[in-house]
Amino acid sequence: MQEIKCPHCGEVFQVDEAGYAAIVKQVRDREFEKEIALREKAAAELAVSREREENEKTRNALEKKLDEAKKESQLEAQRLSAQIEVEKLKAKQEAQQLTLELAAEKQRTKTAALLAAQEQALRIQALEGELRHEKDDRANREMQLKEQHRIELALKDEQIAQYRDFKARQSTKMVGESLEQHCLTEFNRIRMAAFPNAYFDKDNDARTGSKGDFIYREEAEDGVELLSIMFEMKNEMDETATKHKNEDFFRELDKDRREKKCEYAVLVSLLEADSELYNAGIVDVSYRYEKMYVIRPQFFIPMITVLRNAALNACKARQELARIREQNLDITNFEAAVNEFKDKFSYNYQQASKRFQEAIDEIDKSIEHLEKIKKALTASDRQLRLANDKAEELSIKKLTRGNPTMLEKFAALHEARQDE
Repeated sequence: MQEIKCPHCGEVFQVDEAGYAAIVKQVRDREFEKEIALREKAAAELAVSREREENEKTRNALEKKLDEAKKESQLEAQRLSAQIEVEKLKAKQEAQQLTLELAAEKQRTKTAALLAAQEQALRIQALEGELRHEKDDRANREMQLKEQHRIELALKDEQIAQYRDFKARQSTKMVGESLEQHCLTEFNRIRMAAFPNAYFDKDNDARTGSKGDFIYREEAEDGVELLSIMFEMKNEMDETATKHKNEDFFRELDKDRREKKCEYAVLVSLLEADSELYNAGIVDVSYRYEKMYVIRPQFFIPMITVLRNAALNACKARQELARIREQNLDITNFEAAVNEFKDKFSYNYQQASKRFQEAIDEIDKSIEHLEKIKKALTASDRQLRLANDKAEELSIKKLTRGNPTMLEKFAALHEARQDE
């Protein structure tokens, strides 16, 4: 047991070893905690001191950098101020230069405007002169055209009047005889060139009670008849009360052909003028009467040519047949030649008919075109008068109306003349 005295009250008491150890431990722990607290305090003070030193260093560094930045900013401000002064001076010089250039450009523009206005005035004067000259030329051309149209209309009217007077003075017989005379004249015109050995004359043999108008006959070199055609010409006046048809004459024509021993019969007709069938070209009416055709007068010579060419081909075939017979050749070759001749004749006939149709179409187009020309000439006087009125109303003022550019040019020209 150990005795321990209290430092406060002075009382002495005893403790055993365990209690003593506990008291010693308690004291030791308390001292250790104080030591630790002291050390922590010292460490905290040291850390605070170091933090202050670091803060001071950082603050000093920042202040130093701030001073340097202020110095640089001041230098930059001075440099910028100097640069601004230089730019101001340069801008002032450029403004002065631009002012001078604008003044010069304005002067050049004014001069160019004056020149353009003068040139435009000269051009306008030239245009006015050309316009007056054009008006005079147009007036002269209009007078010439009017006179030409008047002469052409007078000629056409005179031709129409002559034709009407001619038809009015003719009797029905005279109309028919004029067609006959036309065909005879057409044949005689090319007789020596195309048909030098042909007989073509009026049929004056009326012993059988009737006769045709013309007979065409031609012999080959061997004396055999090459071609024979009985022609009948039929015409009719527009004023005739009774209108005949082509079919009315087929029977009599076929009778005359047989009695006069002609191979073909051809009716040259102006009857049924509006018939599309007979206006188409050569019309084959052999379905009614053997070897009979109806044509318009314009196909008179072509019809003879077609039949003559066919007869020449047949004559050649006949001569070839005779030669073949003399050589005792097979009749089969002759049949082939005849068939070939038929095919070629059919082809030539079709081509001729096609060409005749094309000729008819062209004639119709020409007639239609002449009618249009006549109508145009009749209506041209009013158009010429309207064109002349429009030309008289045309002026420079109307040409420049609503044109700002031309108005400015005239204003500039007016100012330039006032300045002068």
